[in-house]
This record gives sequence, C-alpha cells and structure tokens, in this order.
Amino acid sequence: MKISAKKSLGQNFLIDRDILNQIVNSVNIEGKEILEIGPGSGNLTTFILKRNPKKIYVVEKDNDLVLVLKDKFDNEIQIIHDDVLKIKENEIFDKKLIVFGNLPYNISTEILSKWIMNMDNNVWFESLVLMFQKEVADRIIAKSNNSKYGRLSILSNWKLNIKKITDIKPQSFSPKPKVDSSLLLFTPKKKFFKLESAKNLEMLTRIFFSQRRKMLKKPFNQIFKDSQKVSEKFNIDLNLRPQNLEPETYFELVKEFESSRG
Repeated sequence: MKISAKKSLGQNFLIDRDILNQIVNSVNIEGKEILEIGPGSGNLTTFILKRNPKKIYVVEKDNDLVLVLKDKFDNEIQIIHDDVLKIKENEIFDKKLIVFGNLPYNISTEILSKWIMNMDNNVWFESLVLMFQKEVADRIIAKSNNSKYGRLSILSNWKLNIKKITDIKPQSFSPKPKVDSSLLLFTPKKKFFKLESAKNLEMLTRIFFSQRRKMLKKPFNQIFKDSQKVSEKFNIDLNLRPQNLEPETYFELVKEFESSRG
C-alpha cells in the first residue's frame, strides 16, 4: 500500500536513520511501556521495538495509516485509533509511560498545553521526547529577557524540566517541511508551584503578552484592583515589559490573583 502524507493532518514522515537512532537513544526504554504519538508509517516504531520495550501503544488518527501499522507490526504494538487531543491519558494508562512524538506542527503546542494543564501529582508519563517546529521549540525553551520568551515558555517551565536534544533539517523528512525542527526532552518536576487553576495561568499570561511591547502597568491595572500595592509586594517595576519577568514571578502573580478573588 502506497503511503502519502496528508497535508491536512500535518504529516511529515521521519526517514533519517541517524536521527531515528538519536531519538530512541535519548532515554532508556528497555523494559518500559511506550506511547508513540502519530507513528505515521512506523519508521520510529521499528527503532523503538529494537530497544526491547515492555509494550508499545501508538495513537494514530489516520485510517489509512492504521491499516499500514496493523499490517506492518501485527500484534507487536497496540494501536489506539483516535485523535490525541481527545484522549484522557490518565484514564487509559496505569503505568508511567515514555512518550515519543513527531507531533503534527499544526497542533503541537495544543498537545503539549493539554498535557501540562492536566498534570497533577500523579503524572502519567516518565518523560516526553517530542519534535516541534524549531521556531516553536525556541519559544518553549526561551528564558526571560529574550524576544522569543512568552506564554508558551512560562507554561512549559511550570511543571517540566526541558532539555534540547538536537535540531533536525528538512532533508530528514518525507515530504520535506519548509522549516527546521527541534527535538526536546521533557521530564516532570518533582515540585512545582501550586495554583488553584491552570486556566488562571493561561488567562493572565494571555493578558500580559497580548501587548508584549507595552509596559507592565497596563496589564497590571487590568488584572489587579490595587496594581501599585501588588507591584510593590513583589518588587516589580511597572515600567518593565512582560518578557522581563521570570516564570516564577508569573506564578506568584497568578496566586495573588486567585487569593484576591477568594
């Protein structure tokens, strides 16, 4: 069966053997349970199987690719024919998984955000090895005082430790994307800042970064009744810009916002 990548699903199949090796060697998977998101034609799946995992689940939305995977791997993998954005991982898996994903570029940040927002003390994964468009990866790993730093950087660094593994050129894929990609490794933080609701973090950072070139005074006035008092409490200069504040400061401000409403 001839496999054609579907643009509508953001499909680009990874074909570079060196990169495939690098991905499976980034974490120890022997005897572990694995979840692969968007396995495509099964190129990475083949490399994962060589490392003797205990079990492999794959999530694939594409009907044609599900048939290809069934034919290629038979009973070696368990196929979940569904949309990754609709899956409730906490309810499906009872052991911590190592997750691999060459994520579709059009929904990569949505997938990552979903996982972070739903993380609690009982995390369903041990590590995430995920591929993003390089521009998105740069935003995820950006530090404060950097033009790429923003909402995604703050949300990602809230509950996860992040390490960049490598950049990947378009030639490593078929069809070739128009952009470079980056591979990132995420592991859950043992301790993270406790907030009432992840949605409050999302809302506040959206207000702050919707006018990222403006001074902090405007979003502060929008969020807090007594913005001057709050800024003094956390020693924040309201003439600074949103990118000048550390992630921890945003977590403190969300907590302050939550307690002021209560």
